[in-house]
Amino acid sequence: MRGDEINDILHLISQIIAILGVAVIVRGVLLITYRLFRLELKRSTQKYIFKEREVLRHQLGSHLLLGLEYMIAADIIGTISHPTLNDMALLGSIVVIRTVISHSLQREVDEFDPPDSSKSN
Repeated sequence: MRGDEINDILHLISQIIAILGVAVIVRGVLLITYRLFRLELKRSTQKYIFKEREVLRHQLGSHLLLGLEYMIAADIIGTISHPTLNDMALLGSIVVIRTVISHSLQREVDEFDPPDSSKSN
C-alpha cells in the first residue's frame, strides 16, 4: 500500500468514528428528552421530581462524554493521517477542554446520590 492509500483509509476511519460519536450524542439527547417529557407528565401526580431530573441530567452528560470520546478518537486518527502543527495544537486544545469537562462531570456524578428505588415503593 502506498502512503496516500493509507492516509485515505485513515481519513475514512476517522470520519466513521466521528459519525459514531455524533450518533451517540444524538441518541442520548433523544432518549433523555423522551424521558424528560414522560417525567414532566408525571409531575401532576408527583409533587417533587428534582432528583429524577438530576438523574436524567447525569445520564445526558454520560452520553455527551461518550460521544466526545469518539470524536476525540476521530481527531487523533485524522491528525495522524495529516499531521500539521495547527491540527496538533487544535487536537491538544480539544483534549484539554474535554478533560476539564470530564473531570467536572465525574466529580458531580461521584457526589450525586441517586434516588433509592426501594424507598419509592
